Amino acid sequence: MIVFMSILGIITVIAVVYLIVKGYDARVVLIGAGIFMSCIGGVPMTALNAFAKSMTNSGLIQAVCSVMGFAMAIRFTECDKHLINAMAFILKRFRPLLIPGVVICTYLVNIALPSAAGTAAAAGAIFVPLLMAGGVNPAMAAAAVKCGTYGSMLNPGLAHNPFVAKIAGVGVMDVISYHYKANLASLAVATVLITTLAYVLKEDKGYVSKNLTLDSSFKVNLLHAVMPIVPIVILILGETHIMPIFKMGVPQAMIIGALLTLLVTRTSPSALGKAFFDGMGKAYGSILGIIISAGVFVAGLTSIGLVKLFINAMLNNPAIVKLCAAVGPFILAILVGSGDAATFAFNEAITPHAAAFGMTPVQMGSAATLAGTLGRTMSPIAGATIIVAGIAGINPVEVAKRNCLPMIGALIIGMFMLLY
Repeated sequence: MIVFMSILGIITVIAVVYLIVKGYDARVVLIGAGIFMSCIGGVPMTALNAFAKSMTNSGLIQAVCSVMGFAMAIRFTECDKHLINAMAFILKRFRPLLIPGVVICTYLVNIALPSAAGTAAAAGAIFVPLLMAGGVNPAMAAAAVKCGTYGSMLNPGLAHNPFVAKIAGVGVMDVISYHYKANLASLAVATVLITTLAYVLKEDKGYVSKNLTLDSSFKVNLLHAVMPIVPIVILILGETHIMPIFKMGVPQAMIIGALLTLLVTRTSPSALGKAFFDGMGKAYGSILGIIISAGVFVAGLTSIGLVKLFINAMLNNPAIVKLCAAVGPFILAILVGSGDAATFAFNEAITPHAAAFGMTPVQMGSAATLAGTLGRTMSPIAGATIIVAGIAGINPVEVAKRNCLPMIGALIIGMFMLLY
């Protein structure tokens, strides 16, 4: 009976991956699969109880919703445009730094605005025309922007950071302080590789842009431009004890950032408040919705014994544990276009047992998160890929092809630093 349920579970997992790849809503697919497996396991309420428990995960709700609320307020006041245009103003004066500069600047924007698709839309609208006006091939221009869309790992509000922190029983900033060096090293490798690739393919110059132009009439307000990074600076200064008065939680920092944005931009308080709470609501529906759904899915896997089977297989073959944490979420993220579903499912099921494999939850969780994020960054069906490809007027597959080598290089260096 156990063998039968395990086989049925494996078939269900394959079906889940297939349905998500085909474009079905990941939340519906994960919840449906979780309930189905719980029923097969004879404990149908397990999946429903997991759903109810995940709905009120206070640490995740506070961090994720407040960050996305602030991000929406920043977008509403157009402070994100001021930040990106300020970066573009500097970059266009240093021609050799165009491609690496765009990758790094997009990465920095993604730290402040922890949405790959949102960053791709905001930064892509400025940086893709900038690169093309500088002679860079459209596909390479789009790939350069896409290459930098995983800076969100350094944002304490990225759902994976508080998720891993809760499993490990540590603070969110403790998780970031553990993986930031590996993250920055992976960025350095990816930047060097995509710049080298552009040079080798002769796509770094020579293109004449006819359709896209950079809006040179935009007037940058430097005070507006710094608003998106205010909460991050507050959290870093407080956590590092440089300014102990700034020691506070993520929601508090985001509220302070929103209030300062309100004062600086002199926006209508009611309009900015509406944008902030709209962002919070969207975060619960889209981001926390995935977390809740992944919890139901893992509850289903547990009820039929598949999680226990997987853990025992890794205990008997400890050499594959690190490979699973690194390659599993990476490949699945490429296939489904999102690093969230695969990474949350892995961290929910396996990361709590990290000590049994000679690892810490923070170490294993960070590895899975980075792997999933990098896989999504090179996926041709990721939302951010489709957005930058649309701006450049090219096929998303062309973007993925150019990001393949940089992301694999980033994965190798990132996993080496996190797991060894």
